[in-house]
Amino acid sequence: MDDEKKAGILIVDDNPANLDVLVDYLEDSGFRIFVSTSGERAIQQLEHIQPDIIMLDIMMPGMDGFETCRYLKEKKATRHIPIIFYDCTVRDCG
Repeated sequence: MDDEKKAGILIVDDNPANLDVLVDYLEDSGFRIFVSTSGERAIQQLEHIQPDIIMLDIMMPGMDGFETCRYLKEKKATRHIPIIFYDCTVRDCG
């Protein structure tokens, strides 16, 4: 399946170890992956990409997952995108 037809997931997490595990697993499962290391950066990226779902870490420095979600749900262009919250470290989830 070409990349245009794969479901896209934006993963927002400040922990590189978490990102490595999630990206590897989801790419191997056939998803198109976008990565952001902060809520602020995710908001910027969403001006240029349209993922099918967002996986959002709860605990991040600066704009945390809850604040990022509130912002995205207030905006017409992003309010329809489903968001999955998670809070784990590789030690807990990997």
